[in-house]
Amino acid sequence: HVQLVESGGGLVQAGDSLTLSCAASGRTFSGYTMGWFRQAPGKEREFVAAITWLGGITYYADSVKGRLTCSRYDDKTTVYLQMNSLKPKDTAVYYCAAKWGARSYEYWGQGTQVTVSS
Repeated sequence: HVQLVESGGGLVQAGDSLTLSCAASGRTFSGYTMGWFRQAPGKEREFVAAITWLGGITYYADSVKGRLTCSRYDDKTTVYLQMNSLKPKDTAVYYCAAKWGARSYEYWGQGTQVTVSS
């Protein structure tokens, strides 16, 4: 079955960098879009970034443009979220997700906690 497993979260200080990974398995993800979302305590889950397996086209939320970079390996099994100049407001559980075409995201990982101290 499909599995998305995030890793790389942790506790860092403001200004630090962190790279999250999402290992995808259980099917061929060519043609899928892989997304990153986050949910802070007491807030709704929000879109952060996404990348298409084909072509590596990226999309970013305005709040993270210039600080976060989404990438993937050509083996189409791992997606990354490089986060630079982290701020306390970036503190959240970060989730990896996958969708086909214009459909809603249908596969989700369990999330990884990122905590940024001031």
